Amino acid sequence: MTQAPAHPSSAARQADASPSTRHRWLPVNREGLLYRGGVAVRALAAIVGGYLLSALIAAVMALYLPTDRLEASLTGSMVAVAVYPCVAMWMFAARSAGRAVAGLLLPCAVLGAVVLAHFYRGAPA
Repeated sequence: MTQAPAHPSSAARQADASPSTRHRWLPVNREGLLYRGGVAVRALAAIVGGYLLSALIAAVMALYLPTDRLEASLTGSMVAVAVYPCVAMWMFAARSAGRAVAGLLLPCAVLGAVVLAHFYRGAPA
């Protein structure tokens, strides 16, 4: 026994629709896959890159703030907690996924170089 559709016109629309337009929320065409890929790249960059940038900011602040170690590390951690959601918002506010990732990699590279230079030159931690 087949079940009747909820609305008579919905059965006609489903029968006439091609497989790529049958579900508006899940297009199979190239444009839909590119969009979903961009969202996936942005989400991955927001999660992993945001954590990396937050950790680097906390490390640089803990190393270079002119206070005692405890205050410098606490201040760096508090700033890192504020930076992480800002990075996530930036990832989805950028014009394209490439710009978002590039805008994340530049400060990560600079801060990473600062941390590596600190330990490379043998400065006390």
